[in-house]
Amino acid sequence: MQDCDPAQAAELIRALRDHLREMTGRLGRVDGREVPGTNGDATRLEAAALRRDIAEAQMHIDRLYRRYPNGDERPSQQRPAGGHPRAANVAFRWTSSGV
Repeated sequence: MQDCDPAQAAELIRALRDHLREMTGRLGRVDGREVPGTNGDATRLEAAALRRDIAEAQMHIDRLYRRYPNGDERPSQQRPAGGHPRAANVAFRWTSSGV
């Protein structure tokens, strides 16, 4: 492992967390819409795609944490602030300073 690897992992985790927060907020807005008919199908497909993307981002974050453990920084399994209740099933709120 090179010296720059942990720093790059921390930066990638930070970027993934930011993207995860954006997707979780967007999922809350999409899930909050009640659209009848054909547009409702598109909304459900968008929500399903967001859930898959959120789960994938979470998986990458978890793998990075396992590969590059960083002291006492541990994710907590709490509902994201301002997040949607369904989003809490696939997204986590990260509580650590600096990363």
